[in-house]
Amino acid sequence: EFAIVSGSSGTGKSVLASRLGRYIVANGGIFLSGKFDQLKQSEPFSAVAGAFNEYCDVILSNGRCNRVSLVESRLRVALGQEAHHLVKVIPNLRNILIKDEAANCGHDEYDCVDPRK
Repeated sequence: EFAIVSGSSGTGKSVLASRLGRYIVANGGIFLSGKFDQLKQSEPFSAVAGAFNEYCDVILSNGRCNRVSLVESRLRVALGQEAHHLVKVIPNLRNILIKDEAANCGHDEYDCVDPRK
């Protein structure tokens, strides 16, 4: 499920989202949040990118090797050689797309995604 909370500043949106997030996590769900920051206006979709960056951490912290491998392989198929563009916006995605002992349970190493391309 997906929800967007919007409104004027100071109306309690962050408090509402935080309380909702605690409820979702307590019931076994995953809660992600992204907040629009006026200082990052020049970065399109910064709130969405922040939420996906957080989701990458959730995927890796759950410790399920098969899940990480599944996500990594699906992303590689979908993104191909263009993955580095997305890594520029979602830096933690790099941790999923790099196959090494720490990130992906001891699979063989191969080329990593270089976000500078």
